[in-house]
Amino acid sequence: MSEQLHISRESKLEAYKGLLTQLASLVKDETNIIANLANISSAIHMTFNYLWVGFYLVENHQLVLGPFQGPIACTRISKGKGVCGTSWKEECTIIVKNVNDFPGHISCNSASVSEIVVPLFNRSKKVVGILDIDSTTESEFDTTDKHYLEQVAQLISYFI
Repeated sequence: MSEQLHISRESKLEAYKGLLTQLASLVKDETNIIANLANISSAIHMTFNYLWVGFYLVENHQLVLGPFQGPIACTRISKGKGVCGTSWKEECTIIVKNVNDFPGHISCNSASVSEIVVPLFNRSKKVVGILDIDSTTESEFDTTDKHYLEQVAQLISYFI
């Protein structure tokens, strides 16, 4: 794949469709997980211009900060803590319309208002990390985001 991303500005749906195709091409010949996660976070960030897009990977019973785009982030998150830790514990995608309303929310950046967290499963169906995206806009994320970001997570499962 070229080093350029071709972004559709027609609609969120069209942006995701184009992004998913390009991500598949981007990672198909690369075996290094860090390189792939770095490019995926950059591509999502470039496409939607969210405040923060990144990954946390499970290490020694904690989520540890991985590749990301955006402001400095929390380095470690315990299972069941905050949105990320809850997604890991419950093994499901979580959409939060306003993080201030989420019990136990961990504020890594005060500009974050809404959030979506998608668990990353390996081939054995074990959670090995999460994809975390924060926005400065309330109610930014919806079922379209959930659908396509879960497809991104499935793509990642092929090289984890």
